[in-house]
Amino acid sequence: MTKIDLNSDVGESFGRWTLGDDQAMFRSVTSANVACGFHAGDPSVIRKTCRQAAAAGVVIGAHVGYRDLAGFGRRFLDIAPNELADDVVYQIGALQALAAAEGTRVQYVKPHGGLYNAIVHHTAQAQAVVDAVKSVDAQLPILGLPGSEVLRLAEAAGLRAVPEAFADRAYNPDGTLVSRSLPGSVLDDPAEVAEHVLQMATDSAVRTVDGSVLKIRAESICVHGDSPGAVAMATAVKSALTAAGVTVAAFA
Repeated sequence: MTKIDLNSDVGESFGRWTLGDDQAMFRSVTSANVACGFHAGDPSVIRKTCRQAAAAGVVIGAHVGYRDLAGFGRRFLDIAPNELADDVVYQIGALQALAAAEGTRVQYVKPHGGLYNAIVHHTAQAQAVVDAVKSVDAQLPILGLPGSEVLRLAEAAGLRAVPEAFADRAYNPDGTLVSRSLPGSVLDDPAEVAEHVLQMATDSAVRTVDGSVLKIRAESICVHGDSPGAVAMATAVKSALTAAGVTVAAFA
């Protein structure tokens, strides 16, 4: 692979509480997953994030999630599919309006946290997300885990399904992410993360927690913006990719 997109979860501050350094992340990433107010973010934070992303030439995506501010959207919610679809439509629409106010636009959708993990296997919720995106704009790609239900259903619905990998997360042998509740699930050493990403981008592979090597195909790689040392990791990842001759550019 000679080209890869780097994405990051941003716009996750809320009111007087600041989370992450989005502007610094925009120096390394090419796509911004902007929180839409359900798991994090508020209208002012969202609009400012859109403004900063546009100024940095970073593509904007809707980071939609469960309506769960208290849990940062990382808990599974047993929500009816029609209600989930409406929530996703609502979030995309809110971001579209705030992005338009800053002279930019939403170019893809990436589910967040608990919803992201659920729709790897939860067919009903995955279909709800796909239906929601298609009802708003059938040209919007969906980011998801390779082999997930949501990407399978997106392709079946005629949407662009974009597989992604994670720079700072450990993998199970089946290709799922190690639960955040387990030790070692989140990687925090910039050199280790950069090596992790290089293997993904150049060999289409990742070393899993049991030491085995899993083949994966990813068009985009996520560096979480809320992780400790996120800026240093993103900088190291971009530098390593560039040095290896890999072009870092948005997929959308």
